[in-house]
Amino acid sequence: MGMGILHMLNDELLQEDSAAYKNFLRLTNHQFEKLLRLVEPHISRQDTVMRQCVSARSRLELTLRFLATGESYRSLMYSSRIHESTISLFIPEVCEVIFNVLKDEFLMTPSTPESWQSIADQFMELWQFPQCVGALDGRHITFRSPKSAGSFYHNYKGDHSLVLLAMADACCKFTYINIGVNGRISDGGVFRDCTLSKAIQNNSLNFPQSRPLPGSSNNVPYVIVADDAFPLSTRILKPYPQRGLSHDKKIFNYRLSRARRIIEHAFGILANRFRVLLNPICLSPNKVEKITLACVALHNYLCTNSGQFYTDFDEASIITLDTWKPQGTNRTSRSALSVRDEYKNYFCSPTGSVEWQDAAVLRHNC
Repeated sequence: MGMGILHMLNDELLQEDSAAYKNFLRLTNHQFEKLLRLVEPHISRQDTVMRQCVSARSRLELTLRFLATGESYRSLMYSSRIHESTISLFIPEVCEVIFNVLKDEFLMTPSTPESWQSIADQFMELWQFPQCVGALDGRHITFRSPKSAGSFYHNYKGDHSLVLLAMADACCKFTYINIGVNGRISDGGVFRDCTLSKAIQNNSLNFPQSRPLPGSSNNVPYVIVADDAFPLSTRILKPYPQRGLSHDKKIFNYRLSRARRIIEHAFGILANRFRVLLNPICLSPNKVEKITLACVALHNYLCTNSGQFYTDFDEASIITLDTWKPQGTNRTSRSALSVRDEYKNYFCSPTGSVEWQDAAVLRHNC
C-alpha cells in the first residue's frame, strides 16, 4: 500500500503541489484536516492480530477521491492497494458519517426571520429579486437499479434515479434537501409530500412578515422561486405559461428565471466538484442516498470555508440540467395569481426594472 495513490498524495502532492492536492480531494489540506478531526472518532478501527486496519485518514482520503471522480471500487483497489471488498464496506459508512458530522452546522434550514431576511437581502443585491428566500428545483441522481425493482425508479428521461429536491440561497449554498424519492415522481410531487411543503403550509418556517415591494403599497409575502414543475402558490413563484405572453409577462419570466438559475448553478457546481454524481452509480438506492447526502454536505462545507473561490465558476463550464420537465398542476388560488402579478408589475415599474431586461427579452432569454 505504501506505493499507491495515498503515498503520492501525502508524500508528494501535499509537499510539492498544493493545487494538485486540492484537485485530488476537492479540499485543501487545512479543510481536510479539520474534516478528519470531526469524522475520525466515528470511522477509526482497531488493529487485530490477524491484520492491520485501514486508518481513518486513508478511509477519508479514498472516500473523498471516490466522490471526486466516481471511480469504481476496483479501480481504487488497484491504485490504493486496498482490496475492493474493504473499500465497498467503508466508503458508504464514511459518507454517512460525513453527512452526520456536517449537517447541523452546514446544512440547516434557516429558522428565524433574521436569517431568512439575510438570504432575501442577498437575492436583492446579487439578482435584483426582492423578498426571495430561496430557489427550488430537483435533480435526478441516476444509478443502476436492481432488476427486482422493475420500473419503480424509472423516470421520464428513461433512466433509473432518485430525486434530489433542493433549495439554495443566493450564493449557491443549499438550505434544504430531500433525497430518496424514486424518479417516477415529478419534482412537484416530491415537493408536495416533503417536509418543506408542510412547513410552508403550517407557517412554521418563521419567514419575515409580508410587506410591500419597493414602490408599492400592497403587502406581498416572502417567496421561493421555482420552475413550471412546481405548483404556483402565495409562497412559490413560477413562470407564466408560455402561450400568448404579453411583454410584461415576458419580463417577469426573465427576471424569475434569472433568480431561479442559482439552484441550477448550485447543482452544476455540486456535480462538477463531486463527479460521482455525473454518471449512473452502480450501487443500491440506500448507498446512493448516503453518497448524495455526503456530496451536498461537503458542498456547503466548502461554500462556507472557501466562499466565492468555490462558487465562482465559469458559466460555460458548468454542466447544466435538462430544462424540460413535466408540468405542475394548473389549479391555483386567486391570491397566488395576485402575488405573481404584483411581482410582474414591480419588475416593469421604474423602481423595479433593470436596464438590460428589455434587450434580454428580445433575445428570448425569458
